[in-house]
Amino acid sequence: MLYAILAYHVENVVVSWTAEQDTAVMADLHEIHDKLTGDGTMGPAARLGGTKGAFTLRGPGAGVVIDGPFAETKEQLLGFYVVECATREDAIAVARNLRRVNPTAVYEIRPVQLFLPGAPKEATHSLADHVRGIS
Repeated sequence: MLYAILAYHVENVVVSWTAEQDTAVMADLHEIHDKLTGDGTMGPAARLGGTKGAFTLRGPGAGVVIDGPFAETKEQLLGFYVVECATREDAIAVARNLRRVNPTAVYEIRPVQLFLPGAPKEATHSLADHVRGIS
């Protein structure tokens, strides 16, 4: 089963880090990334751009584009991981490992199904399915 691990943090704290602090956190996170990649469980991951460049589409019909992410929390979504884990507990363990090296972040864990137009729903549950060419 695929799980998205959404990384929330207070953006002002992250941008206040020195280059050395940011590099140290990212180096620790890359150790986890490398292990997950070696295990074949790492999917896409990204560090998102600043929320000042974000915009939101909402409303009926064509919707309205509004500047800003308008999160309802004090933390902002700053990045995400997609990992393949056999169980919910395995996904929680990955998030706990990420939090170990970035303890002030909040990680939301959500099951994911890849949306692959034309592929049967059953074939979209794992990274292996995607790699085998069910795209």
